[in-house]
Amino acid sequence: MLEGVEFLHAFAQALAVVALYPPNHARRRGALDDVYQRLLDLFAVDERPVFSFLGDEVVLGKQPLREMRDWEWSDRLAGIGMQRLEFDSSIPISLEELDALLDDIVARLTLRPSTSSMARQERVTGIRFGAVGVGDEPAPEEPDEKEIAAETIPFSLTEEAEAVVWVHEVLQDGGELPLMEAEAVVRSLTVAMHGDRQMMLPLLQLRQFDEYTTTHSLNVSVLSMGLAEWLGLGGRDVRAVGVAGLLHDLGKVTIPKEILNKPGTFTDQEREIMNSHSAEGARMILTSDQQLDLAATVAYEHHIMIDGGGYPSLRYPRDCHFASKLVHVCDVYDALRTNRPYRAPWPAKRVMAYIEEKSGTEFDGAMAQAFKAMMDQWEPRLTTLQVDETPPAPQPSAVPAGQAPRPPE
Repeated sequence: MLEGVEFLHAFAQALAVVALYPPNHARRRGALDDVYQRLLDLFAVDERPVFSFLGDEVVLGKQPLREMRDWEWSDRLAGIGMQRLEFDSSIPISLEELDALLDDIVARLTLRPSTSSMARQERVTGIRFGAVGVGDEPAPEEPDEKEIAAETIPFSLTEEAEAVVWVHEVLQDGGELPLMEAEAVVRSLTVAMHGDRQMMLPLLQLRQFDEYTTTHSLNVSVLSMGLAEWLGLGGRDVRAVGVAGLLHDLGKVTIPKEILNKPGTFTDQEREIMNSHSAEGARMILTSDQQLDLAATVAYEHHIMIDGGGYPSLRYPRDCHFASKLVHVCDVYDALRTNRPYRAPWPAKRVMAYIEEKSGTEFDGAMAQAFKAMMDQWEPRLTTLQVDETPPAPQPSAVPAGQAPRPPE
């Protein structure tokens, strides 16, 4: 949005001027007048603009501002706890209030006392800022419910799901991976994850089996970014992991739906076709963009187990990439929690017990422990987005004696 970009440029210029000139100086008043006019121009197209500063990314509402990528002030603002900046046109904002905000920011950046004549507590709340998803006021008490009702969150991920469907259709038609759209989906998921007053994991609920690949991709992206944040990765790395999680099953667009949705065990030929999706996904990603080597690596390795099992089989055993191990545990968690044609969804406790049991054999031990610790703390903030339709419950299929049941795909 042009108005948002112009406002941020004026905002940065005003910060630089406020740092140099005292209150009532002509240069300071001029810069203040300019940023105030830009704010009014922004209000004309957005009555309540909300900026999120996520490392090197700037997001206005849910729209990433590509022109502001690597904007130097984004890291600075986030560094002083201002990852979110919100303006509300329904509450009149004066020049004095805007000046006080600028002065407050400069004081935090330079560790000097504020020179503003307006005390912080006297301000009208038309300007709010804080950590991502945190308003400039005390957070409400935690709800008692284990899950937060979907009605309490201002998003549905419908547009993101539609974007992923479109990306898959482009690839099915032989086109190249629309990387910009995939990155935009991940940025939007990042905003949704921080859309409440605390970290939240918004997961889509499967509506029909044909939507599994789309829904699963979004959920794995969210879980992977959550785990990456839990492990302390920076914003850029978190989003890189999110892109890898979003694209990890890309090769499944080449698998016939009658195999993907088969309600029983695979024949040897069907298993071979299904297992090919890892290498095929990596090929698709690298063909589209060589810089997506991390996503390609994850696509190739996310079904390889720590003990050497899984697929594709490696001629010379080696350790998988850190991101592959991370996405692997998130992938299995969502797969087992999802209703599939060949089995009903597992309850969360059973899934976590499985991950603990397979720690050190299927999953990297440290990664499995980190995932469990994250879910123990964040599962009360896990939001399942409900839908009107649910798929029919799968009928249990007989498994021949001596043959293992189908693993999560």
